[in-house]
Amino acid sequence: MKEMREFFPIYPCDAAEPWQLGFQDAATPMMQGIIDLHHDIFFFLILILVFVSWILVRALWHFRAKKNPIPQRIVHGTTIEIIWTIFPSIILMFIAIPSFALLYSMDEVVVDPAITIKAIGHQWYRTYEYSDYNSTDEQALTFDSYTIPEEDPELGQSRLLEVDNRVVVPAQSHVRFLVTSADVLHSWAVPSSGVKCDAVPGRLNQTSIMVQREGVYYGQCSEIRGTNHAFMPIVVEAVSRKDYGSRVVTQLIGSH
Repeated sequence: MKEMREFFPIYPCDAAEPWQLGFQDAATPMMQGIIDLHHDIFFFLILILVFVSWILVRALWHFRAKKNPIPQRIVHGTTIEIIWTIFPSIILMFIAIPSFALLYSMDEVVVDPAITIKAIGHQWYRTYEYSDYNSTDEQALTFDSYTIPEEDPELGQSRLLEVDNRVVVPAQSHVRFLVTSADVLHSWAVPSSGVKCDAVPGRLNQTSIMVQREGVYYGQCSEIRGTNHAFMPIVVEAVSRKDYGSRVVTQLIGSH
């Protein structure tokens, strides 16, 4: 198995790829639940597609004009109407139960998060505040995050997806995000985390994530309502708790 991994390495897909049709790899339990629900619903869709196609082809073949020049005048059939009413209802129940469970789990509020980060949208950048470390105005962990211009990316950086200051979070920890805006509507969305939270001026929205593995995750503003909404990328870097602690100390000493 180890030899196979050396020849066929598996790399997580945490950013959009050319001609990508599927989801990015899940980094949180929330996104894993979304992917599982999608696969479950797709299973029912395939069954419905095959059944309806079979019925359609069979009807076209057996009731074509050459074989039945004089069509029968059938108004309705009680049995078939009962069947095509009950079966879809059962299918919808199988879809609704896991769907509502996932929906309520996504809306669940984390009572005691490890850290709280406030994301403020501006035209056209973001400000992040690590509220747990803002003891005084002189000692505050706050920074702005701008996109790297198209002509300035370094080797290995994604075009129009990289920023100058990433959001660093500890892996395997509950992180609460407070999302708002200082001017117009924005959106804080990271596909690998299964998070999309609108940033509304004068309103504080809340969401939470728990990144299960270390890595770098990319997102963008999903409110395409102005000139540069598409140029407001989001980069979340998940590190170990030890590395996260050392980075926080370094940032606080630097800001002080």
